[in-house]
Amino acid sequence: MAEIAVCLAIEQLLPILRKETNLLRGIHQEFSYIKEELESIQAFLKDADKRATVEGDNIRESVKIWVKQVIEVAFRIEDIIDDYIIYVEQQPRDHKCLALLCKIAHSIKTLTSRHRVASEIQDIKSSVKEIKERCERYGFQIQPTFEQGPSTSQKTKWHDPRMIALHMEEADVVGFQMPKERLIDLLVNGRVERTVVSVVGMGGQGKTTLAKNVFDSKEVIGHFHFRAWITVSQSYTIEGLLRDMLRKFYNSLTCDITNMDRGSLIDEVRNYLKKKRYVIVFDDVWNVHFWNEVESAVIDNKNGSKIFITTRNIDVAISCKKSSFVEVHDLQPLTQEQSLELFNKKVFQFDFDGCCPKELIDISFEIVKKCKGLPLAIVAIGGLLSTKDKNTFQWKRFSENLRLELNKDSHLTGIQEILSLSYDDLPYYLRLCLLYFGIYPEDYEIESNRLFGQWIAEGFVKEERGKTLEDVAEGYLTELIRRSLVQVSSISIDGKVECCHVHDLIRVMILDKFDDFNFCHHISEYGQSFFSGTIRRLSIASISDDLKECIESSHVRSLLCFTDKELPEHFVRRIPTKYKQLKVIDFKDVELRYVPKNLGGLIHLKFLSLRNNRHIKSLPKSISMLQNLETFDLRDTGVREMPKEIGKLRKLRHLLGDRMSLIQLKNCIGCITSLQTLHNVSLDGDGAGVLELITELGKLKELRELGLVGVVREHGSYLSSSINEMKCLEKLDIESKSKEKVIDLHLISSPPPTLRNLTLNGKLENFPEWIPELQNLVELRLVRSQLTDDPMKSLKNMKNLLSLFISDCAYEGESLHFQDEEFHKLKELCIANWDNLSSIVIEKGALCSLKMLTLYYIPQLKTVPIGIQHLEKLEVLRNWYMPTEFVESVSSDGGKEHWIIEHVPLVEFRTLDGTFIRHSKT
Repeated sequence: MAEIAVCLAIEQLLPILRKETNLLRGIHQEFSYIKEELESIQAFLKDADKRATVEGDNIRESVKIWVKQVIEVAFRIEDIIDDYIIYVEQQPRDHKCLALLCKIAHSIKTLTSRHRVASEIQDIKSSVKEIKERCERYGFQIQPTFEQGPSTSQKTKWHDPRMIALHMEEADVVGFQMPKERLIDLLVNGRVERTVVSVVGMGGQGKTTLAKNVFDSKEVIGHFHFRAWITVSQSYTIEGLLRDMLRKFYNSLTCDITNMDRGSLIDEVRNYLKKKRYVIVFDDVWNVHFWNEVESAVIDNKNGSKIFITTRNIDVAISCKKSSFVEVHDLQPLTQEQSLELFNKKVFQFDFDGCCPKELIDISFEIVKKCKGLPLAIVAIGGLLSTKDKNTFQWKRFSENLRLELNKDSHLTGIQEILSLSYDDLPYYLRLCLLYFGIYPEDYEIESNRLFGQWIAEGFVKEERGKTLEDVAEGYLTELIRRSLVQVSSISIDGKVECCHVHDLIRVMILDKFDDFNFCHHISEYGQSFFSGTIRRLSIASISDDLKECIESSHVRSLLCFTDKELPEHFVRRIPTKYKQLKVIDFKDVELRYVPKNLGGLIHLKFLSLRNNRHIKSLPKSISMLQNLETFDLRDTGVREMPKEIGKLRKLRHLLGDRMSLIQLKNCIGCITSLQTLHNVSLDGDGAGVLELITELGKLKELRELGLVGVVREHGSYLSSSINEMKCLEKLDIESKSKEKVIDLHLISSPPPTLRNLTLNGKLENFPEWIPELQNLVELRLVRSQLTDDPMKSLKNMKNLLSLFISDCAYEGESLHFQDEEFHKLKELCIANWDNLSSIVIEKGALCSLKMLTLYYIPQLKTVPIGIQHLEKLEVLRNWYMPTEFVESVSSDGGKEHWIIEHVPLVEFRTLDGTFIRHSKT
């Protein structure tokens, strides 16, 4: 874990060393020295990790203390870098000030802030020197510097858990019948060209077990001339892999392959396979470049041969598409029913006739629920409990202390070892991002944008040319998902991850890493977690006396609260004075009575969320001192008027609120040129001032998301002009002041080409001609538009439109007619609150990709849409508050038109009296 801290410290030193700052050139030299020493220490860390694992108790403890000191000094370096950057940024930049600077140059060394920075750097320099000297005294050996791959200690203690999976009896396998049948079909049927079949899933999900069952099936044995099973290690060499393959091919080799080069080995493999219909399993592949190395050896002999890969990383499978057909099976967790079946097989195999006693049913359910469908955990825990007394008291205690049991019991430590392999394979910056999930409570669904802002504030996200930091952070999350470490909770219509979470057992693994790294300190209803050393992050899930102790921890960088209780006043009041290094404050859903007047003292703060706190009505003037603030979330608060001091926050990237007035910023909002998100701005108020504000918005060239409410016709030309300037805009949400007020955007001549999401909530005298030009638009919402001409005629050929929401008499017509080949990519259609709509016709060939259709309160629509039976891909039909005649006509209990919707897997009704009815075929 020290490697991560050192890598992060070095990464944050680099930008400083690239810049020439004459003001404090001497300090630059000191930073350069510290960086070089850290790099030297970094080279010894892997050997220290190994020694801490295998040496005797005394040496092991000494090494652990040394590693702890490395982490602590890395933390100090991070903090002093932050202080130094702030100090430099606060110095005058105007050349007119040079004379004054010369005049006071002799006294600058006596300035308190400079003296403190210089003094701390000297102290850190001494500490780094001492740490390096101790490292040399211990005799640590230089190991390859941190990239990725398993740690030395992991390799030392590792035993291959897949051996159990390879020898598991078929009777012990649960929940794999359907995927087994599908995989057998993919292997024995299909095209003659070589095909890669891949099973993807998180560690412990049963990939090897499933693959072995498929591999040993009579269908596969009977179909292929030759089969081979190759286990791929994380540290494989291609030459070693090829030799392993040849040993599997031949009972006795006729040539010496030990000294063969790669080319010769490839020739031998190809020669053996060239006339055979073969299947080769490569189990547990990690490296995304694996296929590039092996594909020339596994010849495509046009004989129906198959390559079968199991992996935790979907990119391993995708990379094979360069030169082969690929079929991917995404392995799903077991259902609760399947999980209980597997659990009972392991626990009661030799007791109670294989059945769970009544008194243990409820607690069994609780234990299995915590496994979240992960076969590895169910089998391990079931095996352990099979050796213990079968009584409710013991099992309840086990369930309550599951995290401790996972670490201390030898039957269960293998679970964490297997999951840790995925963690060890990550580069350091992705490890940091994954660890951050552990700050959040168990089963917490995290908004992606919230997570991105916090990662960026912490400095985990590295700059990449041509991308915003948010784009890079999104890439990090995608990689963690593709590596099966993070799970998707919800996605947007265009496939972007909106919310995510980690499996409970991944979270347990993360919490174990916290102890090594002092990454985060938890305060929960069970009291605070044990800790020693510097607290870097504080997660508060319960208000307790432990908060008093934590107040004194001055090195906290992130403070997140997950309680709906009111925070103690003494704690809130002291945050700006005691937590000077804070970069993240997340008080979403916390009951907070006020914002401290001296909040501006947190000069390092980059992320501040006060979301969902109605008690907060105003902001202190000291907010202007938060010069590094990047994300400010005031949604669902009582703050309606932004103080003019916000205009001084020139690094602000995301400003989110509810109907917030920016009238006091009418002359300066355009100077916050880094703004990417401006959410829910109210245009009510002074007419001339609002027009100035709208004009100023046109200066925000980097804006990605804009939400405006209170729009009237008079704003039209000014608003159109500003939108013409927003070439990066991706989401635009405009709402009129009232039902009668017109949104006039006809003067938009150059709409943002990147616009993907558009909402127009208000009267439109004519349908804007520029909307069909939006080739990247994926979601359109028209509300209260009162159009007299059918907008479908303009929208029908938009090639990328995926979601269409038409509501509140957006169109005043009485019928909608979807003709052949119209809206061929649309996946979601919602028609709601339409008083005079009485007919919907869907021709065959229209809406051919539609997956969800929602009909919501359409009082004149008495029958189901004509032609709905043509929607072969429709998965969900929602009928909410529809007329009684409509509901009765499609009722499964004798409805005349029920046959029309029989093909839809899920049909939902909410009747006018509020009754909810759900028909599902799954």
